[in-house]
Parts: sequence; structure tokens; C-alpha cells
Amino acid sequence: MLTERQIQILRVLIDEYILNAEPVGSRTISKRGSIRYSPATIRNDLADLEELGFLEKTHSSSGRIPSEKGYRFYVDHLLAPFAFDDEEIEQLKTLFAKKFYEIENVIQHSAIILSELTNYTSIVLGPDTQDTKLKHLQIVPINDRTAVAIIVTDTGKVENKTFSIPEGLDVTEIEKMINILNDRLQGVPLLRLRYKIIQEIDTVFKRYLRNYEEAMTMMMTLFSLHDKKEKVYYGGKTNILTQPEFHDIEKVRRLLEAIEEEDLINQLIRHESDGIEVKIGKENNLQAMENCSLITASYSIGGQYMGTIAIVGPTRMEYTRVIGLLDLISKDLSNVLTRQYQQF
Repeated sequence: MLTERQIQILRVLIDEYILNAEPVGSRTISKRGSIRYSPATIRNDLADLEELGFLEKTHSSSGRIPSEKGYRFYVDHLLAPFAFDDEEIEQLKTLFAKKFYEIENVIQHSAIILSELTNYTSIVLGPDTQDTKLKHLQIVPINDRTAVAIIVTDTGKVENKTFSIPEGLDVTEIEKMINILNDRLQGVPLLRLRYKIIQEIDTVFKRYLRNYEEAMTMMMTLFSLHDKKEKVYYGGKTNILTQPEFHDIEKVRRLLEAIEEEDLINQLIRHESDGIEVKIGKENNLQAMENCSLITASYSIGGQYMGTIAIVGPTRMEYTRVIGLLDLISKDLSNVLTRQYQQF
């Protein structure tokens, strides 16, 4: 159990190291206004904190740096809510003031904003198409032989597909077909649409459409299988190069290769529960990220999980600010997506 003095010294040391990326000694700590202990007393406590595993001593300096255990204690027990100033609050309020016509643009915009505000790398998982359901279908004829299908999902995504109208299908037949599809397919996952059409819609088309075979062929083409993976959006991939911990080119190469592997990133950052999750160093269970911290938060539409928003940075991360930003932006993103969805 740490003493109150040890906790105070640990907090000051970690704050100082996060700020300057230099090992911290007893004299530096003693000069901080909140510390009223002698350098000798501080040295003894630093030695005890090192022995307990909260600090590490570097070879090149008499100062100490936080260990993963130290960072974990700091994140779990010592963080206070980040106080944004008026200018930052105003900036955050206007982040999503721009009107977006595609939800993918909102998500991509969020990734860029986060990377710019933190100077770290941001990663956002888009909605998983495996769970995405059809909300509405509309077909708009362009001329006698061409039309545009407008597919709206429950995540608010709007997809437009131009296709050729088969011989024998006129406007009346198409209207009947759309009414049947909206009645029978609303709420069906996109990945099950083709199966649903084969199993149920085929029989209904036979009953109500003269040229049902042409209609079936058109629908099977229209609802081609979607990619099952969540789409990954990045912001500030090269921001990691500005961090002093990543001047080792080989270390950077391994990290960039890891975050480019979308299957790996899906497994690593998918976070469906409420709140913020912080993984430090080896807690990520990935060698390329053993010098990194990963902070994640989920976003939703109408309370339903849609994806994850994450920040990757060094273990010497500005945790208080990043957690505050992630919390605000994940909530704003959820609100924007929910409003966007309700428009359809």
C-alpha cells in the first residue's frame, strides 16, 4: 500500500515525464510547488517506488521513468477530469456542425479530428455490415432501361446502385416489386437478403409479377453480398513519428505494419461496452505495441453499438486529455449518427 506522500511523488513524476519525455530526478520533483519534501526524502521514496515496480531507472540518467505498473496505477487512481478551456469547448462544439450526407464521412471526419487534437494516431471502426439491416429500398427510373436503387440501412448508410432494367419490367411492375421488398425485407440483415429473397420473395414475385424471373435476377444482382468486415478509418498514421520513443525505424515499421492489418485491428480495438478502456504496453498482447497505450470508446446509434473509436500513442500518453476527448467525441459522434439515421 502506497503512502500519501509516495502517491503524490508518483503523480508529479508521471506528469513531468509525460510533459518532457525525460527521466525525472528528485531535485526536479522537489521544485514543484505541490511538493514540500526534501530531495533526500524524495530520493528514498523514489527508490521504494522503484523496488515496488512503479518506476524504472534508465541506464543513461540518475532519473526515473514510470513503468507499466506505474502508468496503470496513475490511470486507475490518479486521473482527474480534464478541464477544457472555453476556446477548446467552442472548438469541440463546432466539430460536427458541418452537414454530412454520408455516415461514412462523419466517421472519417471523427478520425481526422481526433488525430489533429491529440497528435496521436486515431483509428475508428465503422459499423459491421454483418449486423447491418435494411431499413428502406427505393428505385428511381432514370430512363426506360436504367434506374438507380437507393438502399438505406439501419445504421443510416445510404448506398446508390445504378443498374439496367430487364426487358419486360415496366414502371408498374417495379412499383409492385418495391412494395413487396419493403414489406418483406425491412429489418433483415444485409448478409441474409439474398437468402431471404430466394426463400420467400421468389414465391411472392411469382404470385404478383408477370415477369418474376427477370425481377428475381435483378434483385439478386442488386443485393450482392457485402464485405463482412468492419471498415477501418485512420487519422494521423505518421503522428507516431513525432514521438521521441519512436525514433527507432524498425520499431516504427513493426507498429505501422500492425495497425495496417485490419483483421488484427478489429480484434484489438473492438470495444462494445460503455465507457473508456485503457490498455497499456503489454496489456495489448501485441509485441509491436508493447511501447504503446491504446484508449478506446464505443459509439452507437439509438443506443445500439455501431463501432469503436480509438487512440494509439506512446505509454507516455497525455491520458487525462485523451480520455476527455474520446469521451466527448464518442458521445458527439453517437448523437450525430442518431440524428442522421432519423432523417431517413
